[in-house]
Amino acid sequence: MDKRVATSVHTGFLIAVLGVFAWLTGFPMLFPSLGPSAFVLAMFPDGEASDSQRVVGSHAIGVVAGLLAYHLLAGGVTMTTHVPPFSMPGLRLAASSCIAIVLTVGGMLAFRVRHPPACATTLIVALGLLSSPIEGGLILVAVVVLVAVHGLLLLVNEMTAKNELITDLTK
Repeated sequence: MDKRVATSVHTGFLIAVLGVFAWLTGFPMLFPSLGPSAFVLAMFPDGEASDSQRVVGSHAIGVVAGLLAYHLLAGGVTMTTHVPPFSMPGLRLAASSCIAIVLTVGGMLAFRVRHPPACATTLIVALGLLSSPIEGGLILVAVVVLVAVHGLLLLVNEMTAKNELITDLTK
């Protein structure tokens, strides 16, 4: 299969699994930063960028940083409601976002788990979109499921390749 098609299907399958899980449970298991994470996993399946500790660790840092910044600075305000220009709620959300990004990037660099999509995760939390501790936990569950499904796909591909090799050798 063409690498471009395989990468597209792999990315779509990872998101589809989480979509089904979200549909079955009603939990917010789909959010914007999963798309780039799924793409990185599919594009670089064996690369450093797809290391499970890197992916999960960076999103965990993003969630913690986002929760901390949001609850310290912007609790109760969300981007889904009208925030007037020059308003205190708007300033609180902007400050929450800025602090969350600084903490996330600093944390990823300190722990050597760089995964840029985690910056989107921290903004999702810091802007009040998924800002409760339970929602933060669900974000992490979704990332772990994403990484686990990716690992299973790699295992299935490896087993299939070995079976094909054995079949070719026995002909």
